[in-house]
Amino acid sequence: MNMLGTIIRDNRKSKGLLLRHLASELDIDVAVLSKIERGERIPSKIQIKNIAEALKMDENYLNERLVIDKILIDLSEFENQLEIINKVKIELNKKSKR
Repeated sequence: MNMLGTIIRDNRKSKGLLLRHLASELDIDVAVLSKIERGERIPSKIQIKNIAEALKMDENYLNERLVIDKILIDLSEFENQLEIINKVKIELNKKSKR
């Protein structure tokens, strides 16, 4: 369910970077980066920014994916997921009209 970690891992691997090399460039522990890639840890905004820079990725895309993952995790507890999403859309439309 955690696409952000998968995206980061796949991008890192496509660039031929080892986990330890990227972790070193980000100045974080290898275990922390590994947990981010496995979806066991949520990266901070600064970590997202640094990952985007290091992997030459769009920071906004990574932030969007982070929010999507968080929403999907929260919604997984409920049976009426689509109903909740539709209500959120209504609320967002109200806010955008203000």
